[in-house]
Amino acid sequence: MSDHCADDQRSVRVGNSSELAGVVAIVATLDTKGGEASYLAGIIEACGRKTVLIDIGTSNLVPDKQADGMGGRVASPAELLKQIAASTRKQVGGLLQSGAIGAIVGVAGGKGSAVFGEVVSDLPYGFPKLLVSSARPALLAELAVHNDIILYPTLVDLLGINVFTARVLENAGRAVAAMQHAPAEHARKRKVVAITAFGVTTPAANHCVARLADAGADAIVFPANGAGGRKMEQLIAAGEFDGVIDLTTTELADEIVGGTASAGSDRLKAASRHLVPQVIAPGAVDMVNFGPPSSVPDQFRGRQLYSHTPYTTLMRTTASENASVGRLTAERLSHAEGPAIVLWPVKGVSDYDREGGIFRDVDADRAWLDAVKENVHPHIKVRELNCHINDPEFAEAAVTWILKQLRQGDSSHADV
Repeated sequence: MSDHCADDQRSVRVGNSSELAGVVAIVATLDTKGGEASYLAGIIEACGRKTVLIDIGTSNLVPDKQADGMGGRVASPAELLKQIAASTRKQVGGLLQSGAIGAIVGVAGGKGSAVFGEVVSDLPYGFPKLLVSSARPALLAELAVHNDIILYPTLVDLLGINVFTARVLENAGRAVAAMQHAPAEHARKRKVVAITAFGVTTPAANHCVARLADAGADAIVFPANGAGGRKMEQLIAAGEFDGVIDLTTTELADEIVGGTASAGSDRLKAASRHLVPQVIAPGAVDMVNFGPPSSVPDQFRGRQLYSHTPYTTLMRTTASENASVGRLTAERLSHAEGPAIVLWPVKGVSDYDREGGIFRDVDADRAWLDAVKENVHPHIKVRELNCHINDPEFAEAAVTWILKQLRQGDSSHADV
C-alpha cells in the first residue's frame, strides 16, 4: 500500500451515525471483494477520511432470510440482488439524511456494479459516487445513462490485490478521499431553468442561456440524447428547477420510431406532475438517431439518412411518424396542471430543416403541429411563430414567457 496521505484513521462499521460524519461509504460484496474493499479503505483512511463498509454480499445469508415472502419460496439470485439493493439503498439514504456520509464508492464485478447503481439511484446530483468495477463496458455505459457515477474500469478482473488492481484502487481511493458532498442552499438566490439542446438546436439554446443570464436566472442545458432527457426529468422531479424550456423534444421521436436517443417513457412528464412552468418546442423532431450507418436497422435502409458524424446517422421522420410524436407530446403535456405553452417555429425545427436544408419537409413537420392541436387539452396554448427554431426571435419568445411565469410565481425575486 502507498504511504501517501499517511494517517492513523481506522475503518468503522455502520453503527452510531455521530461517529461517521463526513466518512466515505464503501459498498462491496465482502465475501468476494473483501480484500479489495479493505485495501481501498486503507488508502482512504491514509488520506485522513474515515470509512464505513457496507456489505452487499449474499453468501452470508441463511436460507430462511432469502425467502421472498410468497409462501416461503426461496428467492432467485436476481430477486435476492434486488432485495439487497433496495435494503442498502434505504440504509445509504438514512446515512445521507443524517449527514453521516460525504461520499460513496463501490468495488464490484458485474452483479455488484448493478446493485451499486441501484443503491446510489436516489442520491442527489453532485453527491460523490465512484465505482471501481471489472464489469463489461456495456453495463458501465448503462449505469452512466442513469446517474452521475464516476467510473474507474479496472480492465482486469478484481481477484485480489496485484500490481494492476492496486494502481486503480490507489487512484480511486485518493480521488474519493478528496471529494465531499456540499448540499445546495435550501433557498436559491437565483431562479434555475432547464433547457434541452441538440447540435442542430444549439443556437436556440445559446440564445436562451444568454437571455436568461441577462435577466438574472441560471440555465442548465441537457443534451437531448436519451441520457440527458432522462436525467433532466429526474432532476425536475427532485425540485431542482423553477422552469423548463424544452426546446428539443427529439427524444420522443426516438421513443416512437426506435432510435438510440430515447429517454424512456417518463420523458415530458415531471414538469407536469410538479407544476413547473414549461415551454415545449419541436426541436429536432425531424430526425431519429442511430449509430454508424451499418447500425441502421434493415427496415430503414430505404429511408432518407444523413451521416451527422461517423458515429451518428440521422433518419428523417415521416409525416406519419411526426403525427405520432405530436400525439404523444399532446397526451403527456395535457396532464400539466401548471403553466405550459407549445411554441411552433414555422420555418423549421432544426438546422437541417430550414429552407434548402437536407431534411426540410414542410408537410412532415406540419403533421406534428396538427397532431398536437387536435389532441392537447384546451387549457394548453399553442402559439405559431413565423421564424426558424434557431432564430433569435424564437428564443426570445420562449424566455419572455418563462420569465413571466417565474415572476408571477415568486415576486420576491427581483432579478427575474
